[in-house]
Amino acid sequence: MATENEGTFEVNGHTLYCKSWLPNGPTKAKLIFFHGFSDHLGRYYNFFPSLAARGIAVHGLDQRGWGQSVKKNADRGLTGTTSQVLADMAAFIKPHLPSSPSDPPVFVMGHSMGGGQVLTLACQPEYQDSIVRPVRGWLVESPFIGFSPEEEPSFLKVFAGRLASKVLPHFQLSHTIMVEHLTRDPAVQKSLAEDALVHNTGTLEGLAGLLDRTAALANGQTRPLPGGALRSLWVGHGTKDKTTWFDASKKYFDEFTGEVADKEFKAYEGWYHQLHADGPDSEEFYKDVGDWILARVEDDTAGPKL
Repeated sequence: MATENEGTFEVNGHTLYCKSWLPNGPTKAKLIFFHGFSDHLGRYYNFFPSLAARGIAVHGLDQRGWGQSVKKNADRGLTGTTSQVLADMAAFIKPHLPSSPSDPPVFVMGHSMGGGQVLTLACQPEYQDSIVRPVRGWLVESPFIGFSPEEEPSFLKVFAGRLASKVLPHFQLSHTIMVEHLTRDPAVQKSLAEDALVHNTGTLEGLAGLLDRTAALANGQTRPLPGGALRSLWVGHGTKDKTTWFDASKKYFDEFTGEVADKEFKAYEGWYHQLHADGPDSEEFYKDVGDWILARVEDDTAGPKL
């Protein structure tokens, strides 16, 4: 069981919707979560309650431009630059970080676009001491490190979009992802199509920033830094993902995460993009994430090994 609390988070003059799923018993760990493109916290089904039932408190927010943080149509997709996106994330994470050794360890997770953001934040030099080092582990679900072949835009479209973003940064552009590419579950597909908060609208500035972050991850320009600040990393991706590309995630993990001592890549054979909402199999994903987090909590509390 879990207790759900809704609220708001103030950052740089903006009010963002946030929600927490809290254990009814002792809190063993905290998970800070960031959703994907045209997504919101209300779309994660039993994932967060299942973690809370195991003693993992979950805290998330609808990012700028998405979900219940949108107050008017002009706000849709208005995420700001990459520096703004990362600053928002860091500001939300910081109050949850441990202030004493007895506080529960903190983990940070992102899905899809949010997964790319989480990896990007974890690799920025300016956040290594203030954010990355105090976080016990980082997790990404179907991270956006490359387009799937089904969603790959043309070079001309990308070039034109980047050029236009310099002139009309807040110009809104619709980018609809086929619901059949997101999940194998017909009920979830129907829910996605009918969800008024799933608006599929980005700004040219926001979309250009998203593409830049993705390219930097794909070519290894953005990677964990030496020094061990990023202690642990978990990556989960479906092999039949038709939205973000499984091969790009695997390549990033294999070639660019050598500085991470504790890491795991889980391939979900035949699964689509939303591992958290891909039918009855999703219970396996819930368990994998919970098991990975709690194993590191136990490692930290077991004391010295003889």
